Amino acid sequence: MTLPSERTRAVLQTQAFLRDLMDPTVVPGVPDKVRQEARSLLRHYPSASNMKLAHLACPQWFGPTDADETT
Repeated sequence: MTLPSERTRAVLQTQAFLRDLMDPTVVPGVPDKVRQEARSLLRHYPSASNMKLAHLACPQWFGPTDADETT
């Protein structure tokens, strides 16, 4: 069973992975087509602030972001 905090962490880590994929200095040797797909996916991908709102609206599905846990 996936916990709400695990679900939120997976979304945010996937966002970071896609951002890294777009940067040739972070992940060299990635084909341009893959970088373009990562950019396209991130265009409408939920941000940390979106995930914070998701947590507030549906805490049974999404956990707090790391920033929420420290405040």
